[in-house]
Amino acid sequence: QVRLAESGGGSVQAGGSLRLSCAFPGYMTGTTYIGWFRQAPGKEREGVAAIRTTDDSTFYADSVKGRFTISHDNAKQTVYLQMRSLKSEDTAMYYCAAGLPEKVLSSDQYTSWGRGTLVTVSS
Repeated sequence: QVRLAESGGGSVQAGGSLRLSCAFPGYMTGTTYIGWFRQAPGKEREGVAAIRTTDDSTFYADSVKGRFTISHDNAKQTVYLQMRSLKSEDTAMYYCAAGLPEKVLSSDQYTSWGRGTLVTVSS
């Protein structure tokens, strides 16, 4: 199974920023959605943001609208998640995934996943 590769996680104080990166294989370009998901300890995985690589349409969870921005660089085969005004509740393992989902922020139909990158926000 093809794996995507996340990077950019780390520890930051509340109010700070981080940018996560997701490297994906070239054959996925133009044919798929790339999504960011997160899972905090003891909680279910939730969709954070997604981008449709064909036209760069973006989708966000209500909890991150106005604070997170997902973007796509075809030449670098990378999707970014710029996170600003981070809160302690943003602390989680963040995963990127690729697929053709019916519900773009639902993890069910994403078929290729990365191993995750940890984001810790201290208050």
